Amino acid sequence: MIKNTVIIDTSASPTKIEFPSEFNVSVPFIDRHLDEGRREKIIIHSTSGEKITYGQLAKRVNQSGNVLKNIGLNPCDRILMVVKDSPEFFYLFWGAIKAGYVPVPLNTLFRSNDYAYIIEDSDCASVFYSPEFKIEVESALGQVSRSPDHSCLTEGVSGSFLEQLQSASLELDAAPATATDDCFWLYSSGTTGKPKGVVHSHRDMVVTSQHYGVDTLGVSEEDVCFSAAKLFFAYGLGNAMTFPLWSGASCILFPERPTPQSTFDVIKRFKPSIFFGVPTLYAAQLKELNSVSGTSSESPDLSSIRISVSAGEALPADILRRWKEHTKTDILDGIGSTEALHIFISNSPDDIRAGSSGRMVPGYDAKIVDENGKEVSQGEEGRLLIRGDSTCKYYWNNKQKTAETIVDGWLHTGDSYHQDEEGYYFYGGRSDDMMKVGGIWCSPFEIEARLVEHPKVLEAAVVGREDDSGLIKPEAHVVLNNSDEESESVSAELQEHCKSGLAPYKYPRWFHFPEELPKTATGKIQRYKLRMN
Repeated sequence: MIKNTVIIDTSASPTKIEFPSEFNVSVPFIDRHLDEGRREKIIIHSTSGEKITYGQLAKRVNQSGNVLKNIGLNPCDRILMVVKDSPEFFYLFWGAIKAGYVPVPLNTLFRSNDYAYIIEDSDCASVFYSPEFKIEVESALGQVSRSPDHSCLTEGVSGSFLEQLQSASLELDAAPATATDDCFWLYSSGTTGKPKGVVHSHRDMVVTSQHYGVDTLGVSEEDVCFSAAKLFFAYGLGNAMTFPLWSGASCILFPERPTPQSTFDVIKRFKPSIFFGVPTLYAAQLKELNSVSGTSSESPDLSSIRISVSAGEALPADILRRWKEHTKTDILDGIGSTEALHIFISNSPDDIRAGSSGRMVPGYDAKIVDENGKEVSQGEEGRLLIRGDSTCKYYWNNKQKTAETIVDGWLHTGDSYHQDEEGYYFYGGRSDDMMKVGGIWCSPFEIEARLVEHPKVLEAAVVGREDDSGLIKPEAHVVLNNSDEESESVSAELQEHCKSGLAPYKYPRWFHFPEELPKTATGKIQRYKLRMN
């Protein structure tokens, strides 16, 4: 099969992808669909009511590229995007790439000091931002020592991006590039420090969209994709944009904060076939499903979903079990990263192992090593390293972190894992979250998974804490389904629950009951914040 100039050999295992000597990724993702008869097909369903066809998208991408050219940017200039999930995100992102610039989508939940740091770190030439983020972005622009040459609201004022789009030329040739040239950046979520600029190549979106989107999920032209995870980070970028674009499918863009009720409403209205969430959201949705079960309230209609996907944090087996009881469908858990662009280990529709991250996604390799870099024995816990053609080139402006993270083509994920004899990978927590209890390495995730099996528990996070003797023991931070139940007797009940299902040394010695856990925008629990308390 040929996707414009990219040759996809699906008869090979894994699928073989060949790139031409000159390759701008906007051509197969945007222009190709006009040649393949999708001009009138809807690619974007926006919850605001807007619908965009593939033909309209191609025109507006060209116009967007010309808007950027008209403001006098230089080739490879960085364009920061603080843009909500909307059609204009697509226009700016792909218009920049087609015109030879480097789009950098940013977390829309950041504050002004975060934006100020990234504006200076990236040495960007322009910033485009939705009106919803005006206060934080403009405050950041007032803080920096050197402002970018150009900043622009996407809509709502004279001279906005959308206004300029209307009069821009419809013709735009793709700028010369190669498959391994810098294409776009994403800033990491900053779970352990300042966000880092992750530099990706033109080929990377093809690799993830084919190996995970097509070869693992089976995304096809008939699918409608709905991602609760937003476009500004790697997981959402694939779910809601590159996977449907690569396969000729459709997507639903929902710019609001995802809640159980709002996601149920979107699913009922637009009937997606693939739903992408995170464990925190699935837990909250299950709580909502339980609240309407057996009552006169109408149960959410999830019948259109053929498969659900989870990433961001490992999915406890009990959440998968309860989701299938309620919906009769599966959740495919997997692990990915900003550095790898999307998921590289995953369960698949016909191969699900509850409690595991699954097996390797086609096109990727992995190894698990000890603290000295030596591969561990099967079943032994260690640090996970992966490699594949979608991994980032380097961290911008950070040679030391690049050298520590990318070694001889292998990406150090920062995660602890073990692999069983059948080839399934099991998450043990972040490498820096592991604790030694009684001289034995202990995974916080194993304890957390046991805690969420208890009917009173919504979420849990476990960290190490010193006891009176200076020895490390597990400490549990538990969000209850009913916060009014917090008591010493509940602590004792949960402690006994852990003792009955875990090795004797693994039960939590202390319990705290916060209303919520600290998380990144991707849903990852920030355990380091709990350790600081």
